[in-house]
Amino acid sequence: MPSEDDGLCRAGLGVSIHFFLFVEPVWLTSGALGSAALTVKQKKVDSTGAAAGATMHGNGPVRLSPPVEPVMPLTLPAPRREVHHRAIDMRAFARDDGLFDVEARLVDRKPFPFLRASSPEPVPAGDPLHDLWVRITLDSEFVVRDIEASSDATPWRLCREAEGTLKVLIGEKVARGWSAKVKERLRGAAGCTHLMEMLVTLGTTALQGIRGADPERALAAPWKMDSCYAYGRERAVAKILWPEQAGPAATDAP
Repeated sequence: MPSEDDGLCRAGLGVSIHFFLFVEPVWLTSGALGSAALTVKQKKVDSTGAAAGATMHGNGPVRLSPPVEPVMPLTLPAPRREVHHRAIDMRAFARDDGLFDVEARLVDRKPFPFLRASSPEPVPAGDPLHDLWVRITLDSEFVVRDIEASSDATPWRLCREAEGTLKVLIGEKVARGWSAKVKERLRGAAGCTHLMEMLVTLGTTALQGIRGADPERALAAPWKMDSCYAYGRERAVAKILWPEQAGPAATDAP
């Protein structure tokens, strides 16, 4: 039996599509073959400025139903129910003045009404228990020039006073030992646990953002040597990128 694709080709249907990256073809048909249209579901914003998730065809963007949740590429889980959702988003920006901003947002939610000690009224299902923002500003040498936070949803109003405790990190350098330094300065009652957790991970985001903005500098020295499994000095990747420094693992040395 001839395929629908063959029919479209014989029909001589002309299709013109403009897009950037990460597209996935979707065939939509309606009645007769002549009314079929080739559409493209976009993963990124397209050249017309349509939002991600829009579908393009001859008449421009068309609003679709909400996207399907991605399937987690893990083994099939046991029967379960969701009890908590934490979302963390981190981004790095190159500023026009030569500095860099690295920002993070943490949001905690529960899928059911949640009663906490700070209020007789439960937090409605889906409303944030925590909604926290952090921004650190660094120079090209990874020195923290400024840092600020905003606590838009917290269990206690007093929690917002912890925003100012982050200033103790101004002047510090995001480098090896950053995580330990953050924990030392902000551990326990010295700061907010969640802001501290965000700052620890913001360090790696800063490294990737600033070094990624200058790829030549990123590869000029083996700054990633032994930083993860793939970059272990005894493995093939390190020998390709940094042959002069690669060699046996430290534990294998005599």
